[in-house]
Amino acid sequence: MYSRKHVLVTGGAGFLGSHLCERLLAAGDEVICVDNFFTGTKDNIAAFRDHPHFEVVRHDVTFPLYVEVDEIYNLACPASPVHYQFDPVQTTKTSVHGAINMLGLAKRVRAKIFQASTSEVYGDPEVHPQTEDYKGHVNTLGPRACYDEGKRCAETLFFDYYRQHALRIRVARIFNTYGPRMHPDDGRVVSNFIVQALKNEPITLYGDGGQTRAFCYVDDLIEGAMRLMAAPDEVTGPVNLGNPHELSIRELADTVIEITGSKSKIEHRPLPTDDPVQRCPDISLARKVLKWEPKVPLKEGLGRTVAYFDELLKGGA
Repeated sequence: MYSRKHVLVTGGAGFLGSHLCERLLAAGDEVICVDNFFTGTKDNIAAFRDHPHFEVVRHDVTFPLYVEVDEIYNLACPASPVHYQFDPVQTTKTSVHGAINMLGLAKRVRAKIFQASTSEVYGDPEVHPQTEDYKGHVNTLGPRACYDEGKRCAETLFFDYYRQHALRIRVARIFNTYGPRMHPDDGRVVSNFIVQALKNEPITLYGDGGQTRAFCYVDDLIEGAMRLMAAPDEVTGPVNLGNPHELSIRELADTVIEITGSKSKIEHRPLPTDDPVQRCPDISLARKVLKWEPKVPLKEGLGRTVAYFDELLKGGA
Protein backbone atom coordinates (compact mmCIF):
# COMPACT_ATOMS: atom_id res chain seq x y z
CA MET A 1 0.00 0.00 0.00
CA TYR A 2 1.33 3.47 -0.95
CA SER A 3 2.17 5.66 2.04
CA ARG A 4 2.18 9.38 1.39
CA LYS A 5 5.01 11.46 2.78
CA HIS A 6 3.96 14.24 5.13
CA VAL A 7 5.94 17.32 4.05
CA LEU A 8 6.18 20.71 5.77
CA VAL A 9 7.05 23.73 3.61
CA THR A 10 7.84 26.93 5.51
CA GLY A 11 7.33 30.02 3.40
CA GLY A 12 4.96 27.85 1.41
CA ALA A 13 2.83 30.75 0.12
CA GLY A 14 5.84 32.57 -1.28
CA PHE A 15 7.23 32.52 -4.81
CA LEU A 16 9.38 29.40 -4.53
CA GLY A 17 7.35 27.83 -1.74
CA SER A 18 4.08 27.83 -3.67
CA HIS A 19 5.69 26.16 -6.68
CA LEU A 20 7.25 23.56 -4.38
CA CYS A 21 3.92 22.86 -2.66
CA GLU A 22 2.29 22.38 -6.05
CA ARG A 23 4.97 19.92 -7.18
CA LEU A 24 4.80 17.95 -3.93
CA LEU A 25 1.02 17.64 -4.20
CA ALA A 26 1.40 16.45 -7.79
CA ALA A 27 3.82 13.81 -6.52
CA GLY A 28 1.13 12.53 -4.12
CA ASP A 29 2.44 13.95 -0.85
CA GLU A 30 0.53 15.45 2.07
CA VAL A 31 1.67 19.07 2.33
CA ILE A 32 1.52 21.49 5.25
CA CYS A 33 2.16 25.03 4.07
CA VAL A 34 3.36 27.36 6.83
CA ASP A 35 3.53 31.09 6.18
CA ASN A 36 3.07 34.35 8.09
CA PHE A 37 2.06 36.06 4.81
CA PHE A 38 4.59 38.89 5.14
CA THR A 39 5.70 38.38 1.53
CA GLY A 40 3.73 35.24 0.65
CA THR A 41 0.16 35.59 -0.60
CA LYS A 42 -2.98 33.48 -0.61
CA ASP A 43 -3.21 34.13 -4.36
CA ASN A 44 -0.04 32.08 -4.85
CA ILE A 45 -1.70 28.97 -3.41
CA ALA A 46 -5.27 29.65 -4.58
CA ALA A 47 -5.10 27.11 -7.43
CA PHE A 48 -4.58 24.20 -5.02
CA ARG A 49 -5.89 25.63 -1.75
CA ASP A 50 -8.79 23.14 -1.72
CA HIS A 51 -6.65 20.09 -2.54
CA PRO A 52 -7.57 17.31 -0.07
CA HIS A 53 -3.91 16.75 0.86
CA PHE A 54 -3.04 20.42 1.38
CA GLU A 55 -3.17 22.33 4.67
CA VAL A 56 -2.31 25.98 5.36
CA VAL A 57 -1.07 27.17 8.76
CA ARG A 58 -0.53 30.87 9.47
CA HIS A 59 2.59 30.83 11.60
CA ASP A 60 5.86 32.71 12.08
CA VAL A 61 8.86 30.35 12.16
CA THR A 62 10.59 32.48 14.78
CA PHE A 63 8.23 30.65 17.16
CA PRO A 64 8.29 26.85 17.67
CA LEU A 65 5.94 24.67 15.67
CA TYR A 66 4.66 21.23 16.66
CA VAL A 67 3.58 18.95 13.81
CA GLU A 68 4.33 15.39 12.71
CA VAL A 69 6.10 15.28 9.35
CA ASP A 70 8.61 13.19 7.40
CA GLU A 71 10.34 16.03 5.55
CA ILE A 72 10.80 19.77 6.09
CA TYR A 73 11.65 22.34 3.42
CA ASN A 74 12.72 25.52 5.23
CA LEU A 75 12.10 28.35 2.75
CA ALA A 76 10.75 30.99 5.15
CA CYS A 77 12.56 34.33 4.77
CA PRO A 78 12.05 37.48 2.72
CA ALA A 79 14.37 37.07 -0.27
CA SER A 80 14.36 40.43 -2.05
CA PRO A 81 16.30 43.49 -0.82
CA VAL A 82 13.12 45.61 -0.63
CA HIS A 83 11.48 43.11 1.70
CA TYR A 84 14.42 41.90 3.78
CA GLN A 85 15.69 45.45 4.42
CA PHE A 86 12.23 46.61 5.54
CA ASP A 87 12.77 45.01 8.97
CA PRO A 88 16.39 43.80 9.04
CA VAL A 89 16.27 42.59 12.65
CA GLN A 90 13.27 40.41 11.88
CA THR A 91 15.00 39.14 8.72
CA THR A 92 17.96 37.91 10.75
CA LYS A 93 15.64 36.39 13.36
CA THR A 94 13.69 34.59 10.63
CA SER A 95 16.86 32.99 9.27
CA VAL A 96 18.46 32.17 12.62
CA HIS A 97 15.54 31.52 14.99
CA GLY A 98 13.61 29.94 12.13
CA ALA A 99 16.47 27.53 11.47
CA ILE A 100 16.76 26.68 15.18
CA ASN A 101 13.03 25.99 15.45
CA MET A 102 12.83 23.90 12.28
CA LEU A 103 15.97 21.95 13.17
CA GLY A 104 14.53 21.32 16.63
CA LEU A 105 11.33 20.04 15.03
CA ALA A 106 13.31 17.81 12.65
CA LYS A 107 15.28 16.43 15.60
CA ARG A 108 12.10 15.67 17.59
CA VAL A 109 10.26 13.88 14.78
CA ARG A 110 13.40 12.52 13.02
CA ALA A 111 12.53 14.29 9.78
CA LYS A 112 14.82 15.02 6.87
CA ILE A 113 15.28 18.80 6.50
CA PHE A 114 16.17 21.06 3.57
CA GLN A 115 17.55 24.58 3.97
CA ALA A 116 16.97 27.13 1.21
CA SER A 117 20.25 28.98 1.49
CA THR A 118 21.35 31.54 -1.06
CA SER A 119 24.10 32.70 -3.36
CA GLU A 120 24.21 35.78 -1.12
CA VAL A 121 26.42 33.78 1.27
CA TYR A 122 29.19 34.43 -1.30
CA GLY A 123 28.70 38.21 -0.95
CA ASP A 124 30.40 40.27 -3.68
CA PRO A 125 32.54 37.37 -4.87
CA GLU A 126 36.23 37.56 -5.70
CA VAL A 127 36.06 34.08 -7.27
CA HIS A 128 34.13 33.51 -10.48
CA PRO A 129 32.08 31.43 -11.06
CA GLN A 130 31.31 30.54 -7.45
CA THR A 131 31.98 27.00 -6.25
CA GLU A 132 30.65 25.55 -3.00
CA ASP A 133 34.09 25.59 -1.35
CA TYR A 134 34.43 29.37 -1.80
CA LYS A 135 34.13 30.99 1.64
CA GLY A 136 32.69 34.28 0.38
CA HIS A 137 33.39 38.02 0.54
CA VAL A 138 30.60 39.47 2.68
CA ASN A 139 30.21 42.84 4.37
CA THR A 140 28.96 41.95 7.83
CA LEU A 141 27.97 45.56 8.60
CA GLY A 142 26.12 46.63 5.46
CA PRO A 143 22.39 46.95 4.70
CA ARG A 144 22.31 43.50 3.05
CA ALA A 145 24.03 41.76 5.98
CA CYS A 146 20.74 40.92 7.73
CA TYR A 147 20.00 38.50 4.88
CA ASP A 148 23.53 37.42 3.93
CA GLU A 149 24.72 36.78 7.48
CA GLY A 150 21.39 35.33 8.60
CA LYS A 151 21.62 32.71 5.86
CA ARG A 152 25.29 32.02 6.64
CA CYS A 153 24.43 31.46 10.31
CA ALA A 154 21.58 29.16 9.30
CA GLU A 155 24.03 27.03 7.31
CA THR A 156 26.27 26.85 10.40
CA LEU A 157 23.34 25.66 12.50
CA PHE A 158 22.39 23.01 9.95
CA PHE A 159 25.87 21.52 9.91
CA ASP A 160 26.19 21.68 13.69
CA TYR A 161 22.91 19.76 14.04
CA TYR A 162 24.22 17.32 11.42
CA ARG A 163 27.46 16.72 13.36
CA GLN A 164 26.02 16.88 16.88
CA HIS A 165 22.66 15.15 16.38
CA ALA A 166 23.16 13.13 13.16
CA LEU A 167 20.29 15.05 11.56
CA ARG A 168 19.61 14.32 7.89
CA ILE A 169 20.20 17.73 6.29
CA ARG A 170 20.20 19.15 2.78
CA VAL A 171 21.54 22.66 2.06
CA ALA A 172 20.96 24.33 -1.32
CA ARG A 173 22.52 27.65 -2.28
CA ILE A 174 19.91 29.16 -4.57
CA PHE A 175 20.97 31.65 -7.24
CA ASN A 176 18.72 34.17 -9.03
CA THR A 177 15.42 32.49 -9.82
CA TYR A 178 12.46 33.93 -11.70
CA GLY A 179 9.01 32.95 -12.96
CA PRO A 180 5.27 33.32 -12.35
CA ARG A 181 4.18 34.27 -8.80
CA MET A 182 7.09 36.64 -8.24
CA HIS A 183 5.91 39.67 -6.29
CA PRO A 184 5.52 42.65 -8.66
CA ASP A 185 6.99 45.03 -6.07
CA ASP A 186 9.82 42.88 -4.74
CA GLY A 187 12.53 45.09 -6.22
CA ARG A 188 14.24 42.20 -8.00
CA VAL A 189 15.54 42.86 -11.44
CA VAL A 190 13.35 40.49 -13.48
CA SER A 191 10.06 41.61 -11.92
CA ASN A 192 11.16 45.26 -12.01
CA PHE A 193 12.03 45.16 -15.69
CA ILE A 194 8.91 43.24 -16.74
CA VAL A 195 6.47 45.46 -14.84
CA GLN A 196 8.18 48.63 -16.09
CA ALA A 197 8.22 47.33 -19.66
CA LEU A 198 4.55 46.31 -19.62
CA LYS A 199 3.66 49.79 -18.35
CA ASN A 200 5.98 51.43 -20.92
CA GLU A 201 7.75 53.15 -18.02
CA PRO A 202 11.50 53.84 -17.96
CA ILE A 203 13.48 50.71 -17.11
CA THR A 204 15.73 51.48 -14.15
CA LEU A 205 19.24 50.18 -14.63
CA TYR A 206 21.53 50.44 -11.61
CA GLY A 207 25.11 51.33 -12.46
CA ASP A 208 26.17 50.90 -16.08
CA GLY A 209 24.29 47.61 -16.46
CA GLY A 210 27.52 45.70 -16.93
CA GLN A 211 27.09 43.69 -13.71
CA THR A 212 26.19 40.08 -14.46
CA ARG A 213 23.66 37.59 -13.13
CA ALA A 214 22.52 34.11 -14.14
CA PHE A 215 18.77 33.47 -14.11
CA CYS A 216 17.16 30.09 -13.44
CA TYR A 217 13.50 29.43 -14.25
CA VAL A 218 11.48 28.41 -11.21
CA ASP A 219 10.43 24.96 -12.52
CA ASP A 220 14.09 24.01 -12.98
CA LEU A 221 14.97 25.26 -9.50
CA ILE A 222 12.19 23.26 -7.83
CA GLU A 223 13.30 20.13 -9.70
CA GLY A 224 16.82 20.62 -8.34
CA ALA A 225 15.57 21.14 -4.79
CA MET A 226 13.46 17.97 -4.89
CA ARG A 227 16.35 15.96 -6.32
CA LEU A 228 18.59 17.19 -3.51
CA MET A 229 16.01 16.18 -0.90
CA ALA A 230 15.71 12.73 -2.50
CA ALA A 231 19.49 12.22 -2.71
CA PRO A 232 21.33 9.77 -0.43
CA ASP A 233 21.94 11.04 3.11
CA GLU A 234 25.66 11.54 2.50
CA VAL A 235 24.73 14.32 0.04
CA THR A 236 24.26 17.07 2.61
CA GLY A 237 25.31 19.97 0.42
CA PRO A 238 25.83 22.80 0.22
CA VAL A 239 24.93 22.44 -3.45
CA ASN A 240 24.65 25.39 -5.83
CA LEU A 241 21.31 25.48 -7.68
CA GLY A 242 21.09 28.03 -10.47
CA ASN A 243 21.76 28.71 -14.11
CA PRO A 244 25.46 28.77 -15.09
CA HIS A 245 24.84 30.93 -18.19
CA GLU A 246 25.40 34.54 -17.13
CA LEU A 247 24.40 37.72 -18.90
CA SER A 248 24.67 41.40 -18.14
CA ILE A 249 21.78 43.29 -16.59
CA ARG A 250 21.74 45.49 -19.69
CA GLU A 251 21.26 42.40 -21.86
CA LEU A 252 18.38 41.31 -19.63
CA ALA A 253 16.73 44.73 -20.00
CA ASP A 254 17.07 44.58 -23.79
CA THR A 255 15.60 41.05 -23.85
CA VAL A 256 12.60 42.07 -21.74
CA ILE A 257 11.94 45.08 -24.00
CA GLU A 258 12.11 42.77 -27.03
CA ILE A 259 9.72 40.16 -25.57
CA THR A 260 7.17 42.72 -24.37
CA GLY A 261 7.40 44.97 -27.42
CA SER A 262 7.72 47.82 -24.93
CA LYS A 263 8.44 51.46 -25.71
CA SER A 264 10.38 51.81 -22.46
CA LYS A 265 13.70 53.63 -22.40
CA ILE A 266 16.66 52.82 -20.16
CA GLU A 267 17.17 55.06 -17.11
CA HIS A 268 20.43 54.77 -15.14
CA ARG A 269 20.62 55.05 -11.36
CA PRO A 270 23.47 54.65 -8.82
CA LEU A 271 24.50 51.11 -7.90
CA PRO A 272 23.15 50.06 -4.45
CA THR A 273 25.57 49.41 -1.57
CA ASP A 274 27.23 45.97 -1.69
CA ASP A 275 25.45 45.01 -4.91
CA PRO A 276 27.59 42.19 -6.38
CA VAL A 277 29.35 42.92 -9.67
CA GLN A 278 29.29 39.26 -10.74
CA ARG A 279 27.11 36.38 -9.66
CA CYS A 280 27.17 33.02 -11.43
CA PRO A 281 27.12 29.46 -10.05
CA ASP A 282 29.43 26.62 -10.79
CA ILE A 283 26.96 23.71 -10.85
CA SER A 284 29.46 20.90 -11.42
CA LEU A 285 28.46 19.32 -8.09
CA ALA A 286 24.72 19.43 -8.90
CA ARG A 287 25.40 17.87 -12.29
CA LYS A 288 27.46 15.12 -10.67
CA VAL A 289 25.43 14.17 -7.59
CA LEU A 290 21.90 15.18 -8.67
CA LYS A 291 22.16 14.70 -12.44
CA TRP A 292 20.56 18.15 -12.60
CA GLU A 293 20.95 21.25 -14.71
CA PRO A 294 18.48 23.92 -15.89
CA LYS A 295 16.49 23.12 -19.03
CA VAL A 296 14.27 26.17 -19.71
CA PRO A 297 15.90 28.75 -22.02
CA LEU A 298 15.86 32.36 -20.81
CA LYS A 299 13.57 33.71 -23.53
CA GLU A 300 11.05 30.90 -22.97
CA GLY A 301 11.03 31.42 -19.20
CA LEU A 302 10.79 35.19 -19.57
CA GLY A 303 7.89 34.73 -21.98
CA ARG A 304 5.94 32.73 -19.39
CA THR A 305 6.79 35.27 -16.70
CA VAL A 306 5.73 38.21 -18.89
CA ALA A 307 2.40 36.47 -19.56
CA TYR A 308 1.86 36.07 -15.80
CA PHE A 309 2.62 39.71 -15.03
CA ASP A 310 0.56 40.91 -17.98
CA GLU A 311 -2.49 39.07 -16.60
CA LEU A 312 -1.72 40.25 -13.06
CA LEU A 313 -1.53 43.89 -14.09
CA LYS A 314 -4.82 43.56 -15.96
CA GLY A 315 -6.44 42.20 -12.79
CA GLY A 316 -6.87 38.66 -14.08
CA ALA A 317 -4.40 36.84 -11.82
